[in-house]
Amino acid sequence: MMGTASIPIGTLVDGRTASPLDDLESILDAGFESIQLTFWQFADDVDLRRLAGAAGAMLETRGVRPGTIGVYGNPLEHDEAAERTRASLRVAIKAAEDFGTGIVSAFTGRLRGTSIDSNMDRLVEVWTPLCSLAASRGVRIAFENCAMGGGWKTGDWNLAHGPDAWELIFEALEDAPVGLEWEPCHQMINLIDPLPQLDNWADRIFHVHGKCANVDLEVVRKWGVRSSHPYAAHRFPGLGDVDWRVIFEALEQIGYAGTIDIEGWHDPVFKDDREMEGQCNALTYLKDRRAAAGK
Repeated sequence: MMGTASIPIGTLVDGRTASPLDDLESILDAGFESIQLTFWQFADDVDLRRLAGAAGAMLETRGVRPGTIGVYGNPLEHDEAAERTRASLRVAIKAAEDFGTGIVSAFTGRLRGTSIDSNMDRLVEVWTPLCSLAASRGVRIAFENCAMGGGWKTGDWNLAHGPDAWELIFEALEDAPVGLEWEPCHQMINLIDPLPQLDNWADRIFHVHGKCANVDLEVVRKWGVRSSHPYAAHRFPGLGDVDWRVIFEALEQIGYAGTIDIEGWHDPVFKDDREMEGQCNALTYLKDRRAAAGK
């Protein structure tokens, strides 16, 4: 079993910027230990294999671990955007080896406005060939647990945002190389205790996002979760309600062999021109909590 000191702490790099390799270089200078290369919806108009190879070579030179390649769109719909997302996922699966990773991260997708259970046939139809391609290349698929504003009866973009949905998905895609890109934030804002999931879903946690949350239970008690009063906020690790020492300890117990990559761009305080400040603060905090867990 690996120790917590072996879990690299990194961040996300947007593969669709004008100069992702320059962005990557400046981020590496800040001391991050792993990188997730991400794309919002589409990567079919990017020479992803070339980019992944160049990024992977840069990481290898710097002794930095590749995390995953992520493509976050809605592949279950029947429109052009969905087809482009499916094409992008195929490209990402083929580019994973060039980047040096065995994991591609994604949303499951969702037929908009429909219930989670009614999506299973379409999930199987879309993801079976993608998973077959992934399996043939030794790649695993990690579904992010973000609700994208949805619930059980209706929603958009993603199905994999809670344990009952995970059970249906993994049963429908039986024997496929699928698991979770897990983070506590998405569970917390749905008032789920995230920590037991690390044990209950140990064999399905393929990748971890470093993002936390503040939940104001007084607001929940007074106003509920559907009022005009915000009750939760996405936060960088160290600013949320979870002590990540406990997460590192739990990850060690389950033998987690992946990375923790900080997902920024959400914190209500450390944003815009303070984004990198928040990222670096989170990196320092997570390194401290990792060290504390190892004692």
